[in-house]
Amino acid sequence: MNRFGRILKHRWLDERDLARTLDDALLTRIEARVAASEKRHSGEIRVCAEAGLPLSYLWRGASARERALAMFGKLRVWDTEHNNGVLIYLLLAEHRIEIVADRGLDRQVSAAQWRDVMERMRAAFRQGEFEAGLNAAIDAVDALLVQHFPLAPGEHNPNELPDKPHLR
Repeated sequence: MNRFGRILKHRWLDERDLARTLDDALLTRIEARVAASEKRHSGEIRVCAEAGLPLSYLWRGASARERALAMFGKLRVWDTEHNNGVLIYLLLAEHRIEIVADRGLDRQVSAAQWRDVMERMRAAFRQGEFEAGLNAAIDAVDALLVQHFPLAPGEHNPNELPDKPHLR
């Protein structure tokens, strides 16, 4: 697809399209799932979804991965005590999914494991099951964080980042 076609595709979708895909009730359930997960490990999980990329990204031909990395920084997912924050990023216009994990967790998890998490999400999304796909991703990230960063008995994970999904 040429640059102009890509720009049109991204400008065609907006916040209303995102709200139809991820309605308020779903966002509330995702927020609760993230909060429950974070009681089991010392990590932080953020979900971020965008209808389309900003024009500056489109103009220079930036990828969804580049945007996910930028949002990882902007949302301060990197700024956790144990360097074990994870961003689950969705780009509606391109049907792209990206997972960005901070170095504390990323060095423990293989690229194949991350691809498996994303493939399970993609399979659910292809069926129109956005909630099931997000739940599967959150559960998979939760399992990895419990495996590598479990809480000790009686230990509490201070909530370092918001649990509510970030929509843009």
